[in-house]
Amino acid sequence: MAEEDAKENTAAAAQAAPQIQMRVLGQFIRDLSFENVMAQKGVSGDVQPEISVQVNLDAKKRPTEHQYEVSVKLNLKSKAKGMEDILFLCELDYCGLFHVEGVADDQLHPFLMIECPRMLFPFLRRIVSDVTRDGGYPPVNLDNIDFVALYRNELMRRQAEAQKAEA
Repeated sequence: MAEEDAKENTAAAAQAAPQIQMRVLGQFIRDLSFENVMAQKGVSGDVQPEISVQVNLDAKKRPTEHQYEVSVKLNLKSKAKGMEDILFLCELDYCGLFHVEGVADDQLHPFLMIECPRMLFPFLRRIVSDVTRDGGYPPVNLDNIDFVALYRNELMRRQAEAQKAEA
């Protein structure tokens, strides 16, 4: 009997909670740059690249209700292993347009900065792979990005800046 009551309470709570709705309305490349520094210098031969990746996220409200634009900005810098010579630079600003409803106001920012980039990531990964391969290098297959950790690090950085400004 207690189990049935618990199931009914759980079902009632699930119905009372707002249903989160998220749709990807569109995706596009805002900016893409690939600079093949090694080819410009006329250097050839097999080189082992070391790649560093920087990720920046941004989200903003669009004029239409419940619509948001989320952008993931990637900067890839590749150097030859054991050398300081830059092989290539790749910059990508990839955006998604999202319709999001049912998310509490205090949870909207984390949702936009974590879940939306997570939806865009497979497409972004494919673009980086194609561009680096077409640039004459082995395709770069980006590791998964932990958007939760990225979000938390950004919050801590902002808190540290705020404390520094107050001091």
